[in-house]
Amino acid sequence: MPHPRSGQQTSLPSWPRPPHCLPAARLQEPPENARITVAGLVILRQRPGTAKGVIFVTLEDETGVVNVIVWRKIYEAFRRAVISGRMLRVTGRLQRAHSVTHVIAETVEDISPMLDLLLADQHRQDDPAFAPPSELG
Repeated sequence: MPHPRSGQQTSLPSWPRPPHCLPAARLQEPPENARITVAGLVILRQRPGTAKGVIFVTLEDETGVVNVIVWRKIYEAFRRAVISGRMLRVTGRLQRAHSVTHVIAETVEDISPMLDLLLADQHRQDDPAFAPPSELG
């Protein structure tokens, strides 16, 4: 694939692809309210004070971003994954409103260990800059 600025060929890393997950670029394909599974890096978590316990999570995969809505009941069931996961797999219902697509979470799974596969492919597993965050006690 050519690099956008230099025009030279670049080698993209082989992203770990969780099985049975729909890439962000294909979210327009399933019908409204379809049950789908998505996965990606957590790039944003928001818990507005006015949202009555709702958490908004934005995931990013190699094709784009996915907006996820986590209702309070689901948050309570999957709290650890929602709060500390660096890479998540989310299964839920597809919702479209005002040209924005969301996944309403039903299950949330922390698949952060898959990031180690990506780091190993790039020979960065021993680089301290890529070390996982320490556990808070």
